[in-house]
Amino acid sequence: MSDAPQDSPPPATDNAPPIAPLRFLGQFIRDLSFEAPLAPEIFNNLRDGAPEMTITIDAAARQIEGPTFDVTISVQLEAKIVEKTAFILELVYGCVVELNAAVVPPEYAHSLVLIEVPRHLFPFVRQIVAETTGAGGFPPVMLQMVDFADLYRRKFAPQAAAGQEPGPAPAVH
Repeated sequence: MSDAPQDSPPPATDNAPPIAPLRFLGQFIRDLSFEAPLAPEIFNNLRDGAPEMTITIDAAARQIEGPTFDVTISVQLEAKIVEKTAFILELVYGCVVELNAAVVPPEYAHSLVLIEVPRHLFPFVRQIVAETTGAGGFPPVMLQMVDFADLYRRKFAPQAAAGQEPGPAPAVH
């Protein structure tokens, strides 16, 4: 006979599949706009050098219902050649995710939705930007990786410094 209590749970097996903290229910382009206002003349200016680009990337989320969230990445890109607008690209790419409340403690939901979900979406955003700029007649723009954890910290640092909870994942545009 063993000294172990008889009411202890059976040992965990490695055969059980891991429980995912979130589930992607769908991904989509909410908005995509590409303008080359000075085409075709601007293509002559490409010989003068690479365009200067201004890129803004943001992540936002809103709770749809219960553990279901709408998460988006917004990209605004403006390229200029010799002070002339070569092109403007605006993209809002989103997904619907469902958090597993059994795995994700409530205090981690906000950061999970605004850091990890955008990290999973970013390769799709990068591909859309490259394909769209290439189809527009320009060299494809390859966005560099984004540190969504740093973006999150900078966005919510004022609230954290004031001792406030970041609240529900707000849409910030």
